[in-house]
Amino acid sequence: MSNPDSFIDEVTEEVRRDRLFAMFRKYGWIGVMLVVGIVGGAAWNEWQKARAETRAEVFGDGLIDALDMGGPDERRAAIAAIPADGSQIALKSLMLASDPAEDKAQTLAALDALIADSTQPQVYRDIASLRRVMVAGTDQPIAERRAALEAMAVPGRAFRTLALEQLAYLLIEDGKSDEAIAALSALMQDQEAPGPLRSRAGQVITALGGTPPEIRATGTESQG
Repeated sequence: MSNPDSFIDEVTEEVRRDRLFAMFRKYGWIGVMLVVGIVGGAAWNEWQKARAETRAEVFGDGLIDALDMGGPDERRAAIAAIPADGSQIALKSLMLASDPAEDKAQTLAALDALIADSTQPQVYRDIASLRRVMVAGTDQPIAERRAALEAMAVPGRAFRTLALEQLAYLLIEDGKSDEAIAALSALMQDQEAPGPLRSRAGQVITALGGTPPEIRATGTESQG
């Protein structure tokens, strides 16, 4: 019985082998494609990473070269000519708004363009809004400046404490010194307020004739 059994086992093994080869011929390309996809995906990621690094270097070098230009007009023209996409566009707009003393109208226009661009990260748009309030000053109605700052002075926004500081300054401009002292005192005790901001607030409170509150030490020193 052993020889017939052995013969049957050999036949069975041969059939299994034929089926395996047949399956490989039919479906083996899937495995090959998976391997190619994995290798190709890794290569694509590396290429994209290298391309992004090169693009960032070119953009940074362009900004540095532009800032070395002599006058504001030359700097602005050089910055505007730098190729940019994604969040680089926001950085270009902020750099175009870096000469308010030389050309206030151009600065405000660049900031307005960034504020209105919903494709850009909110953090850059908030920087532009904050910068616009400070550059516009009394040329912009106080109600409009207050509305822009209040939109940023809410929990979760990156520049909440800086917006609160500017809102306190608007109270001073509006002749409401007592309210400004109260607002600045609260800001000095805000756990998210960085050290330099607290120091400024204390100096303004003193200048207004108030007494700064005792500051509770925190580790937050991220904003200035």
